[in-house]
Amino acid sequence: MLRSILRRLTKALLWFAGASIVLVLVFRFVPPPGTALMIERKVESWVDGEPIDLQRTWKPWDEISDDLKVAVMAGEDQKFPEHWGFDFDAIQAALAHNELGGSIRGASTLSQQVSKNLFLWSGRSYLRKGLEAWFTALIEVFWPKQRILEVYLNSVEWDDGVFGAEAAARHHFGVSAKSLSRQQASYLAAVLPNPRVWSASHPTAYVARRAGWIRQQMSQLGGTSYLLGLNDSRRAPWAR
Repeated sequence: MLRSILRRLTKALLWFAGASIVLVLVFRFVPPPGTALMIERKVESWVDGEPIDLQRTWKPWDEISDDLKVAVMAGEDQKFPEHWGFDFDAIQAALAHNELGGSIRGASTLSQQVSKNLFLWSGRSYLRKGLEAWFTALIEVFWPKQRILEVYLNSVEWDDGVFGAEAAARHHFGVSAKSLSRQQASYLAAVLPNPRVWSASHPTAYVARRAGWIRQQMSQLGGTSYLLGLNDSRRAPWAR
């Protein structure tokens, strides 16, 4: 009986691994029609009895402001062009900070956030973190960095039910994602740690300070020229 259970479990794991690889390969070329987080928000609205109108319009790389791309990296993951999905220095620093108590600091890279938002549910269980690591490894192997950032910018939530750069730009500033100014981009990046509480268009003093810090970081990183680092020749040929 134990041998039979192990055989079935192995078969199920192999099927899951194969299916997830195929899904990741498809989404390298095909825009994801939605995300797990969008489904979660919709289900929450049904349970709460408060209907929500999800807003999202996919925009390709060239139709998203370069300033927003750099602002997001400056605020969320400055080592994004260099790492392979995990920033171990940031993880170690977050663990040390969290051991002291008080506010909880995260250390998720943009790649990890894409994995979580696109494929998984919210939460902090070991199972979810394990699956997040699996999908993060897959997209780092099979997707170029530019594709990871493109999917991130089209999937991240910027207000209740507002997903992706185009919907966020229209919602907060009344412009397209491509027309976002450097300042507007910095405000959108500034609210990403808590976009359902903070507003890019009606920023608190803290959000305004954080946006200013992000603009400083954008300049120190080299501005939009920092995007050239996404084309890293050291990466595997299929992930360039």
